[in-house]
Amino acid sequence: MNRPPLRVVLADDERMVRTALRVILEAEPDLDVVGEATDGAEAVSLVRALAPDVVLMDVRMPGIDGIRATEQILATMAEPPRIVVVTTFENDSYVYGALRAGAAGFLLKRADPDELIGAVRLVARGDSLLFPAAVRSLAATHAAGAPSATAPWVRRLTDREADVLRLIATGLSNHEVGERLGVGPQTVKTHVAAILAKTGSRDRTQAVIAAYEGGFLMRKG
Repeated sequence: MNRPPLRVVLADDERMVRTALRVILEAEPDLDVVGEATDGAEAVSLVRALAPDVVLMDVRMPGIDGIRATEQILATMAEPPRIVVVTTFENDSYVYGALRAGAAGFLLKRADPDELIGAVRLVARGDSLLFPAAVRSLAATHAAGAPSATAPWVRRLTDREADVLRLIATGLSNHEVGERLGVGPQTVKTHVAAILAKTGSRDRTQAVIAAYEGGFLMRKG
């Protein structure tokens, strides 16, 4: 049974960037760019109207930036799309803000076409686009002001949930976590769901950030 193409919305204030992204994505039969926005406000309206599967969101745009647009989309839609923020710089406070707001991950504008296509497919199936070294670096900088005491939720993790969270933070997928721990995919999903509930996170990316800010993982890069 053939699945319909993944519906993608592009949000970037540079027309050339949007055009390049569209050309790359629409060359793939399973990807369909259904709309383009030139700023955050337009992105919010367009996403609400079109209900895409994935949004590629420029993190820095005039007016409403990618962080605020991400917050508004995730806060107001019952079934929001997966959002990937796109940035020029890897160590960017805007990126960290977007990840904390609930973005599924981030992508550098210099990423090659295969990375871009893979990122869209990855987040669409529910995984997070994590770059462990970059997340550690961001956390070291931006979580420095977090309380030094360990967050209360850390003590509520079971030993296996703690193992899963550590592996997620290294960028492993559910399948890879399962292989490492010798358990099935459904068992990993159950553990991930418990981790999300205990950390108060929307997805795996937020859980990893909570792990750094809550003192579960070391904040040093």
